[in-house]
Amino acid sequence: MDMQILRPFWVEKLQRAWRRVPIAWLSGVRRVGKTTLAHSLDGALYLSCDLPSTADRVADPERFLRSVEAPVLILDEIHQLPDPSRLLKIAADAFPHIRVLATGSSTLAATQKFRDSLTGRKQTVHLQPVLMRELSAFGVRDLQRRLLRGGLPSALLAEERDLEFYAEWLDSFFARDVQELFRVEKRSAFLRLVELLLRQSGGLCDFTSIARACELSRPTVMTYMEVLQVTHAVTLLRPYHSGGRQELVRQPKVYGFDSGFVAYCRGWNELRPEDCGLLWEHLVLETLMASATPRTANYWRDKQQREVDFVLPAGRNAADAVECKWSISSFDPKGLAAFREVHSSGRNFVVVPDLPAPLERKHGKLKVTFLSLEALEKILEAQ
Repeated sequence: MDMQILRPFWVEKLQRAWRRVPIAWLSGVRRVGKTTLAHSLDGALYLSCDLPSTADRVADPERFLRSVEAPVLILDEIHQLPDPSRLLKIAADAFPHIRVLATGSSTLAATQKFRDSLTGRKQTVHLQPVLMRELSAFGVRDLQRRLLRGGLPSALLAEERDLEFYAEWLDSFFARDVQELFRVEKRSAFLRLVELLLRQSGGLCDFTSIARACELSRPTVMTYMEVLQVTHAVTLLRPYHSGGRQELVRQPKVYGFDSGFVAYCRGWNELRPEDCGLLWEHLVLETLMASATPRTANYWRDKQQREVDFVLPAGRNAADAVECKWSISSFDPKGLAAFREVHSSGRNFVVVPDLPAPLERKHGKLKVTFLSLEALEKILEAQ
């Protein structure tokens, strides 16, 4: 079903990358839709690098590239080739008129096969699970469906929620993205770590406690965390601070890559309002990471446990604060007020679903704009 769905937001991101460099690297977790997006590009030559015949075909890169008549060359799962970096380097340097789309579940650094960093020749486009702006194209009108099932197209579009999908995905993720590329051997311990992080997604990350719970050493946990970040399975947000004694300055927050897997690992089969609020926070973060002009997202928290979900640095000691709420009535201004006592310059946003137009309110001296996720996207993209 998803083969017929166009995703113009992501096609435009690829086109923008090609206007700067000859190689676009399309990364993202397994089954997020990379191959489907690649097939949607008109006039492209598509090659699956999972096939032995593709390796034979590109064994002589120069001869192969001379034979390419299509304006776009797609190399799907390129890390499966014996020497992918050589092929990409020759394509970029000797055949710059060919726009190359290389796909893989991880970044170019995910395997030692990429001996050349391809600096100045490539730009990464990180494909996120289905964004809120894309739901209508996927025929999904129920936001809670997206939150509970997640944004991997096959899970989102299935007639019924299939719990086996999530278990099978985790097994495949370990076998093909982790063990194959990083030689991680402790399957059960690694998957315990992944499931623990997904259950705790949206919370503070205490590596010592995590190591104890997973029966791993702390250095091993730190190594596995690097793997999970490279493969886009988790995102770590660092605290925003000015060095004040009351602010958290080191401990990160961890977010899983998809709300559906968070719900699955928490054992949720239906969503309460507080569950929706947590998963909505995940969807907002995915949107911030996917925006046309993404900025580094941080979080803020002080030792009195007052916090702001996301902080977007805006230059010269200014920072925009973003709170995520399932309803306007659930907003408590204490966290934002405490944040502005320390960081006074910047805008205050509260993102809620289904708000037709932005709404400004004052909470004491605090001016807050309540708005939809789509409205926030437009504001950020206009900068």
